[in-house]
Amino acid sequence: MEDHTFFVGQEFPDVKAFRNAIKEAAIGQHFELRIIKSDLIRYFAKCAAEGCPWRIRAVKLPNVPTFTIRSLEGTHTCGKNAQNGHHQASVDWIVSFIEERLRDNINYKPKDILHDIHKQYGITIPYKQAWRAKERGLAAIYGSSEEGYCLLPSYCEQLKKTNPGSIAEVFTSGADRRFQRLFVSFYASIYGFLNGCLPIVGLGGIQLKSKYLGTLLSATSFDADGGLFPLAFGVVDVENDESWMWFLSELHRALEMNAQNMLHLTFLSDGQKGIMDAVRRKFPSSSHAFCMHHLTESLGKDFKNSRLVHLLWKAAYATTTVGFKEKMAEMEEISSEAVKWIQQFPPSNWALVYFEGTRYGHLSSNIEEFNKWILEARELPIIQVIDRIHCKLMAEFEDRRSKANSWFSVLVPSAEKRMAEAINLAATYQVLRSDEVEFEVISAERSDIVNIGTHCCSCRDWQLYGIPCSHAVAAVISCRKDVYALTEKCFTVTSYRDMYAEEIHPIPEKVEWKKLGEVHMGDDAQVVRPPKFRRPPGRPEKKRICVEDISREKHTVHCSRCNQTGHYKTTCKADAMKGIEQF
Repeated sequence: MEDHTFFVGQEFPDVKAFRNAIKEAAIGQHFELRIIKSDLIRYFAKCAAEGCPWRIRAVKLPNVPTFTIRSLEGTHTCGKNAQNGHHQASVDWIVSFIEERLRDNINYKPKDILHDIHKQYGITIPYKQAWRAKERGLAAIYGSSEEGYCLLPSYCEQLKKTNPGSIAEVFTSGADRRFQRLFVSFYASIYGFLNGCLPIVGLGGIQLKSKYLGTLLSATSFDADGGLFPLAFGVVDVENDESWMWFLSELHRALEMNAQNMLHLTFLSDGQKGIMDAVRRKFPSSSHAFCMHHLTESLGKDFKNSRLVHLLWKAAYATTTVGFKEKMAEMEEISSEAVKWIQQFPPSNWALVYFEGTRYGHLSSNIEEFNKWILEARELPIIQVIDRIHCKLMAEFEDRRSKANSWFSVLVPSAEKRMAEAINLAATYQVLRSDEVEFEVISAERSDIVNIGTHCCSCRDWQLYGIPCSHAVAAVISCRKDVYALTEKCFTVTSYRDMYAEEIHPIPEKVEWKKLGEVHMGDDAQVVRPPKFRRPPGRPEKKRICVEDISREKHTVHCSRCNQTGHYKTTCKADAMKGIEQF
């Protein structure tokens, strides 16, 4: 830290600037201040060390806010303060030190604050002080958590006003209108989902870390090129069966309002019982599958074997029952316990060959990708979390619209690549025609039956992915028909452009719509208050527990002293009992 020098006659813009300068000097030069007099027109202080002659006196100049040093006596004879902390390093001073860093990085951790202050000033401050400074700094930049809840109604009104057809509703509980739930779905998302998206919905949640916690629930889908497509999201005070039933009910209402006929959907989730029951009740004609990402992650945690995880993925992607049973037999050779664990999940809920719905090759939801959008913003007020998603959606829709306008193929790039590979392979096959729609396609290794009327092939790739497989392509080309005409419409570039045709518009600056919030703040009948419970002390859990409906066996502890179960060596009473018997 460079030396801070003062001299008689030195001027500062105002009293605040002078106080900051003298505080910086005291911290940087490692001496403590004892303030004798400090108000808006004068400041008198000396070094706190006994016997040190250093003194400073400053006053305000007449008719201007400028402060000037009138006298500066003595030099420091005390030497640097050897103590770790510093009385001038208050929470307010730390806030001023970290404010710009917080603007650039919301996830600026207290331990990083401690490190940076020590590196720059050579002092060590308490962790709790750094934590408080971060909380206060975030509130100064982004507003308080209480203000965030209070402004939710006006924010939702602005969102619906600038994005007609969108849904943004706040739900409260109790006579004092405590926040309970929030549901948001942009019209552009609903329109895109119904006019081009794959009929797949991933469900999941991520815990927020703001003062009043809560959980962000989300419903996402896939566009034809495999991109994340957020459909709807919401915030609930508590994640439970009831909140999932509410969220799926709101999602059903949003789709029903904009669709003549409800689509046959496939839901992907981590297997929570509450989610499964809600899907079954609100979307009775839909299919439901376990997300393979969560399933394999749970298997890996329990059995610590990457080979088992790899084989489970292979079993899930198997397109024949023979292939599925082969992979399960390989797993059995490695660990029969792992196979027993997997059998808790019916294969019809995760394996392609047994699953009754259509997933177009997507065995995992993309909820984790969506959660990354707000990962750093989880500590901010609820308004900021929603605004992050809003801004990200605007940018993604605009980017994909621009990208789609540069495509001149019939299918989106990923589907076009798959089709090109199928066409190349089809040239090596022999085709035998049975009738108008049925063909036998013979390759070097196998023979497959193709029916172009029902869009089926015995290899099952056509049914599973919605794009003609190489056998189907060979059959279609042999009868001089267009292979692109037999591809699912959602994979066409035209459909992709329709999906992102509707724009997501920004809302006015906060100062404009905040006025409505100020009216609400003065009206007890309209104000939304935060939930009653707050974040408990201690570090919050980092990850959600996956597949929560499994009744796993508890870990059995083992004593290395007496070879009994139920306790550790440190709590073993064997020696004590032995001594009693001897006595």
